[in-house]
Amino acid sequence: MGKKKREFPNTYVIIFGIILVCALATWFVPGGEYVKDAAAGEVAQFREVEAQGQWWRIMEAFYNGFTRQSGIICFILVIGAAFWVVNKSRAIDAGIFSFLKFVTRLEKNRALAKVGVNNIVIVLIMLMFSLFGAVFGMSEETIAFVVILVPLAISMGYDSIVGVCLVYVAAHVGFAGAVLNPFTIGIAQDLAGLPLFSGIEYRFFCWVVLNVITISFVLIYAGKVKRNPQKSPMYEIDAHWRNHIAQQGEGVEYYRNRASWVSFAIAAVVVLLFTVGYSGETWLSVGAQKYHTVWLLPAVALAFILTSVAALRKSVHFYILSLLGYTIVYLVVGVLGFSWYIGEISALFLTLGVLSGIAMGLSGNSIVKELMDGAKDILSAALIVGLAAGIVYILQEGRIIDTILHSMASSLGQAGETGSLGLMYMIQTVINLVIPSASAKAAITMPIMAPFADIIGVSRQATVMAFQFGDGFTNMITPTSGVLIAVLGIARIPYGKWFKWALPFILTLIAIGFLLLLPTVYMQLNGF
Repeated sequence: MGKKKREFPNTYVIIFGIILVCALATWFVPGGEYVKDAAAGEVAQFREVEAQGQWWRIMEAFYNGFTRQSGIICFILVIGAAFWVVNKSRAIDAGIFSFLKFVTRLEKNRALAKVGVNNIVIVLIMLMFSLFGAVFGMSEETIAFVVILVPLAISMGYDSIVGVCLVYVAAHVGFAGAVLNPFTIGIAQDLAGLPLFSGIEYRFFCWVVLNVITISFVLIYAGKVKRNPQKSPMYEIDAHWRNHIAQQGEGVEYYRNRASWVSFAIAAVVVLLFTVGYSGETWLSVGAQKYHTVWLLPAVALAFILTSVAALRKSVHFYILSLLGYTIVYLVVGVLGFSWYIGEISALFLTLGVLSGIAMGLSGNSIVKELMDGAKDILSAALIVGLAAGIVYILQEGRIIDTILHSMASSLGQAGETGSLGLMYMIQTVINLVIPSASAKAAITMPIMAPFADIIGVSRQATVMAFQFGDGFTNMITPTSGVLIAVLGIARIPYGKWFKWALPFILTLIAIGFLLLLPTVYMQLNGF
């Protein structure tokens, strides 16, 4: 028998290993704590205390971490359940196919033809998936679209790498430059003690910059392959796709049913009641400005009703897309106008899942089953949050977490605000190579990094941004990412070829990420 192939440790194994190391550290690291001295005002002073060595509490760490982060864990489960039902309906598939039909018709326009319809297609598709990544954290869902967009890219004269860029890279650059992503921004800001989705203005600017760079990079590469297909590192391997481009049509069976009208009736009643009850209280807070917008909720309600009726006349799929779109609209309105938090947003997405299930004609039992399947699918991410929170629990119980912060402040703080923020960014980037789970990294690092930011004089918002950049970019190259490996497998791209092609691009994004962090130190930005 040959040697057994070594497996890379599971994320749970890695985190539990960190808990063991932290427990061991409580026996050797001096204890300490920060206390506020009345004479020093609000400045916390560090003092040494006796450390409390941890041993049997190691197995208790998961429970305590789980209870401490119960709100975020429930939030993750609800999000996973809702999007499982939406994906089950194939509504997003239908939206993609309709989008592709639309851009294909643009070829008849001479002016657009001069610009390059293929270029327009690439830009629009990448912007759409990037928006999905930025708003609701699209990641695993990209796997289903690879088998559609890789043949599309090759039929347009490109290669499988361009096909992967259209969906996977676009979504993950959007994920990194998140605007409303609940899995990164939502969790990290909660752990950092910041208002949910605050600092949205500068984050949107960063999202635009990252997309301009990414799309430009892909367009330049795609143009090179278009001119000479043999320059593609995938030219020989892509013979599989060139010889077997799918000819089975779109694969989505459009239909209408009475159940979708029942779903619409329920949604319309809820929307109208919400509008009547709260329209007079709508004050949108954008940065430091507040706007009294009495007209906003009635306008959104009317738009939802008209859009949904038009969608229902076409297909159930488009009605569910309408539900998804207005769920995002109400999320923005709720956060900016009513200070909604995890509880309200969870209720919003749970409503999306239930109404989508009703629209599909599912029975009550079937809807529950689909929601449970979605929760099960994302359960591992939710449990990781609880286990990872156990790390902080052990450090706090051992009374050494403030000692670690003080040590970091004494060493890294000497690098100045810019240097310290850059080091935090690089720490997040390196951690991501081992633990690609955003929720796990947030639970591990934010409770430590956020107080550290206070000590060195960097805003907690900047620390969250360092986390989201550090989390997002290297996800597209680390072999520990299950989504990346699945995407490359479906696209038939060897990891070695992908690594060689993507490395310069990823290094560029990392450098740009650092440059985008600099204004958070030197400029006054809303929310920072």
